[in-house]
Amino acid sequence: MAESLNPPLSYEPSATTTHIHEATSLPSEVVSCLKNSRFLHLATCDNLTPHISLMSYTYLPSTPFDPYPTIIMTTNPSSRKTNNLLCNPRVSLLVHDWVSHRPPTRAPNPHGERDGSPPPAASRSSLASLLLNLNTSALSSISTTITGTARFLEQGSEEEAWCKERHLENNTFEEEEINLFGRQQSHDPSQRRPSMAIDSDVRVVTVQVREGRIADWKGGVRDWILLPPADPHAGLVNGISS
Repeated sequence: MAESLNPPLSYEPSATTTHIHEATSLPSEVVSCLKNSRFLHLATCDNLTPHISLMSYTYLPSTPFDPYPTIIMTTNPSSRKTNNLLCNPRVSLLVHDWVSHRPPTRAPNPHGERDGSPPPAASRSSLASLLLNLNTSALSSISTTITGTARFLEQGSEEEAWCKERHLENNTFEEEEINLFGRQQSHDPSQRRPSMAIDSDVRVVTVQVREGRIADWKGGVRDWILLPPADPHAGLVNGISS
């Protein structure tokens, strides 16, 4: 029997560092994901149980308070993820910008309809299939995970106020509708609305973007590490070239 040309879903060993990429700038795929994605998945953990949250976020290449790329998020002080972060600040973030739906399987189910995923092809109308697949060819086929340490910003500090403002700006959108044919119908440009409200007691959390992993839809993986930026004063003695 001829060997299949298609690799299995997870075909590359990835328990250790794989195809590591080290540079003073983020890989372009990582930047693309962080700029294009609407949400990210935040994984926190207490001493025993992991917890996943879907988060709105803001990505900035740097801030006045941190030279490294930074992700800003907010969390309710009484949430499980807040409790987890206070117990264990180590986090993992998953960012992707592909469509999150599963297509029907090719093979018919000989045992009748199934209740789990993926749904049977007959359960979806042609219109629903059209809407689900609009513009999918223009979407990315990779995701990135980011590992790091979360930091609660000091309440009432200049940094917290600055990050809150940037976070609200990044999550304010023009009112739009998409008609049946996928065309955007914009309303009055002055009608902009924040997609969230930040109460005074909400905690602001930041994560430095320093290292992670890129994965593609075929199961290929590549680790990356962001090196410290070059010191502009390297090779200088008292600010004078030696």
